[in-house]
Amino acid sequence: MSRTRISRTAVAVLAVAVSGVVAACGSGSSSQTASARPSWREPSSYTYTLTSSEGERSLLGTFEVTVRDGKVTRVVGADEDSRRVARQLSGRVPTIGDLLAEADAARDEGADLVDVDRAADGRPTRVLLDWDEDAVDDEAVYGISDYRPSAAAGRDGR
Repeated sequence: MSRTRISRTAVAVLAVAVSGVVAACGSGSSSQTASARPSWREPSSYTYTLTSSEGERSLLGTFEVTVRDGKVTRVVGADEDSRRVARQLSGRVPTIGDLLAEADAARDEGADLVDVDRAADGRPTRVLLDWDEDAVDDEAVYGISDYRPSAAAGRDGR
């Protein structure tokens, strides 16, 4: 009888262990890993590099973006095509907060894929959106790199 009890206990422990491993091997989407990473608040002033690709969106290219007081104040394209896009989209290049709001809106609207990759400190490093898996060119991929909070944002970047 004790042998049966040990077997049932062993099975229960194994089931819990396997479910933990399976959960750890998930897609890595922000909804699965949000509790494991610190929350990140967008500071009012910072710079970052935005690389926007995929789909038929008007914002395609690589841009050095400066944000002051929560608003984009400067956009510099990394190459001639990006500089042309930056001139055409004057005032419509997003802050990191705008990108996260776009991801939230896509999620709320039932997009087929919304994935936000995050750094260890919780700040986003990539936003991937696909409103309809069956549609062509409705995806958006935003790479967020070279993030630097300004001194005005405080010592911890918040």
